[in-house]
Formats: sequence, structure tokens, C-alpha cells
Amino acid sequence: MKLTKTLGYLGLIASILVGLGEYFLHYSPSILEHSENYQFFKFVSLNNLTAGHFLAVIGLPFYFAGYIHIYRMLKSGNEALARLVLAIGFIAFAVGGVWIGSRASIGNIVHLKETIDPLAYQNLLSHYTNHMEVLVQALRIIIATLSVVFAIAILKGGTYYKKWMAIFNPIVILILLVVLGKLIPALGKHMLPILMNVTHFILFGLSLYQFNKYIKNQKNA
Repeated sequence: MKLTKTLGYLGLIASILVGLGEYFLHYSPSILEHSENYQFFKFVSLNNLTAGHFLAVIGLPFYFAGYIHIYRMLKSGNEALARLVLAIGFIAFAVGGVWIGSRASIGNIVHLKETIDPLAYQNLLSHYTNHMEVLVQALRIIIATLSVVFAIAILKGGTYYKKWMAIFNPIVILILLVVLGKLIPALGKHMLPILMNVTHFILFGLSLYQFNKYIKNQKNA
């Protein structure tokens, strides 16, 4: 049980480290006004791109620990579904790791715009979009699939989660945060660049809350 708890906290650490890294990589006061063609990167300093890159790379492996925590929370209900959530979670953050590892490079290319032939520059952006940015679309599909399996596993019962946790699956949290960020732009410009990490901070936080409640109830039984 201590291992399950520790893995959950490692998941929280992942969401914080990668979130900080992605914030350094992406945030500037002009991010919402310059979202086209990665132009927001020109407002991000090269030092921030470097710091953000290494924070994200250091933090990313802890996400795998976080999903082992979720697997251990689910497996008493249905082992097959728990393993499926674990496998999809690993795929999600393998894909996400490839993407986040590319951001400092595209940011540097944007900084070099004035020194690059315009046609070559546009070709670089197009190549990046077709090979790296497309992974964001894939990641959304993977997370949506994971969320469905996660919710089904909880609703079948027998897990360490209360059934209301099925509502707080990653895709629902993500959508709620997008809506909140659009309704409150002053918050959104800080939160939207690190959305997947905020989503998982909430997910792991709620999971640890339910874990601690479960342990407390077992002791009092």
C-alpha cells in the first residue's frame, strides 16, 4: 500500500515538473494573440526554452509511475481493464514525451526566422506540423480512449475508487479546464499552455485523496 501511495505522489511530481517545464517553454504575455505558426515562441526567451526543455524531460518519466499507481488502484476490480488503462497511459506519455522534447527546437527555429530563407523557414514549420504537432491530435484520441476505459473500470466496481471518480476521468477534466480557460482568459493564458499537466495534477490528487480515504476506512472497519 505504501508503494501505491508513493507512485501516486510521483505522478503528482511529474505533473508539477512537466507543467513547469511546459510553462517555461510556452508562456508569454502574448501567447493568445500570437498562436498562429508558432509565433508565440518569439516572445519566449532562449533561456526559458532551455530550462523548460530539461524540466519537462526530467519530470516525464514520473508520469509512468503515476499510471502504475492508477493501475494498482483499479486492478482489484478488473485486472484486464486495469492493465489496459496502464498500457494506454504508457502509450500516451511516450507520444507526449516525443512531442514535448521537440518544443525547444521549434522555438529556436522561430527565434532564427530572420536569418533563414523564407521558403526554407516555411518548409521547416510545415515539416514540424506534419511530424510533431500531429502528435497532439493523436494524444487527444489516446487520452479520450484511456478515459473511457478508466471510467468503465471504476463503474464495474471493486476498485479502490468510489464510483463518482469515473466522472473525473482525464478527458472530462481536460474539457472542463478548456471551458474555464476560455471563460476566464486571464486564467486561461497561464493554464491552457500546460493543460495536460493541470489535468493530471487534478487526476492524481483526487486519486490520492480516494486512496487515503480507502485506507482510513479499512483501519476503522
